[in-house]
Amino acid sequence: STMFLVGLSGGIASGKSTVMAVLRELGCAVIDADLIAREVVQPHSKAHQQILRYFGTEILLENGEINREALGNIIFSQPEKRRLLNSITHPQILKEMLKQILKYFVLGYRYVILDIPLLFETPGLTKFMRYTVLVYCDPPTQRARLMRRNGLDADAADARISSQIPLEEKLQWATHVINNSGDRESTRRQVLRLHARLEDSLDFLWARLAAGAAVAGFGGLVFLLLRHLIS
Repeated sequence: STMFLVGLSGGIASGKSTVMAVLRELGCAVIDADLIAREVVQPHSKAHQQILRYFGTEILLENGEINREALGNIIFSQPEKRRLLNSITHPQILKEMLKQILKYFVLGYRYVILDIPLLFETPGLTKFMRYTVLVYCDPPTQRARLMRRNGLDADAADARISSQIPLEEKLQWATHVINNSGDRESTRRQVLRLHARLEDSLDFLWARLAAGAAVAGFGGLVFLLLRHLIS
């Protein structure tokens, strides 16, 4: 049997968590990159030690955990520090994601949904995805939601949104779009349609396998995993 990967992404306050909740409810195998990113920097981890070495103890909370807000402020304004942090955390995040993908593969899941905030910003990742899903929201709605959710004024909200690639631009890269500009019910209907499509596309798998694309994608991931586990 074979397996394919579905990458899911959005923008700040575009409603990705709503979509993820419905997919989980439908019994999909879901891997949350943000959650993994928080786990790989827990105290006593390799990444935690390296971050301390480079960023100093002032980014720690009382309980020894990393103060994400303090670290976020540093890397928000200093691209070279952001690159440094990524070089510490990304290999660890990738290793954990691959372990989870392998777990679902062994359990017999036919596809896995990867929730990756910076999916479209990371060109190397999209080539492993059979489909990419963008959770879209029109800019005025996105801004209003962010202001409401984070208690921000318009300028602060705009600064956060403009630090990301605009959702409008990401539209052209996604194979599937969930438009979350309307109410929850409309979003839910779209997610159900997407789920039906993912389930259906299994039937075409063998036809595609003749072309070898799916095997190459999954084989490449297994190769990556082995390389990371060995290193």
